[in-house]
Amino acid sequence: MNETLKTIHSLRSIHGNFSSQEIKDDDLKVILDACVRSANASFRQSYSIIAVRDRELMKKLSGFAGSRTLVFCVDFNRIIDIASHMNHPFTADGVIQFVTGSTDTILAAQTAAIAAKSLGIDSLFTNGIHRGNMNRVFELLDLPDEHCFPLIALVLGYPDKEPDHLKGRLNGPGVIHYDKYHKLTADELDELTGRYDDPDNHLWLNDIWMKEGFEHYLDWFFKKWSTRGGKPEGKSQMAEILEKIGFM
Repeated sequence: MNETLKTIHSLRSIHGNFSSQEIKDDDLKVILDACVRSANASFRQSYSIIAVRDRELMKKLSGFAGSRTLVFCVDFNRIIDIASHMNHPFTADGVIQFVTGSTDTILAAQTAAIAAKSLGIDSLFTNGIHRGNMNRVFELLDLPDEHCFPLIALVLGYPDKEPDHLKGRLNGPGVIHYDKYHKLTADELDELTGRYDDPDNHLWLNDIWMKEGFEHYLDWFFKKWSTRGGKPEGKSQMAEILEKIGFM
């Protein structure tokens, strides 16, 4: 492997146990300068990145705290403001703009994680900013009322202890398709179920499923994990916010 591939294959999530060691400002600038090099639609870079330095604020935002948290927002306000300043019409309303902006945003976020890891800095992607009352994120970060949505948070820092393994990933049938979509056969579905059950593959969230007596990890995943919290009644909070800020 070359150094780039080694960095990608060494990516890991640090779940909350970051040390007190701080990231150097120069390293943060390197990460930010790298992530804005990611691909984007029509050279618009339809995102904003909020670099949070206060650990207590990080906890209020997502429940996790490291040395820095980068909140990546789908954001068309800069583009709208430039258009208005130059007396040009521009609308960012609708789901197409949101999907396009989300693609730009996630590409920048993943590039930031890779750049950080190349500097020896670990990370955690979290959608904790979407849990609870999401309006707190808008208030805490003073986000615009329209056309700006906090999509993902990336916590950066150094672990206070080394994880004992890297999480596994699926990389065969059902994930990779050649030339056209391949619907899994019953035998392939059984094989995938077994891959999840094998502890050497590290495809579990945790080992609770064994302690609770489930035959397969995916029995626990579908019966317990996927149904936690129940199905929300009516329109979800996220849908209401996306509608309010102009993306639905």
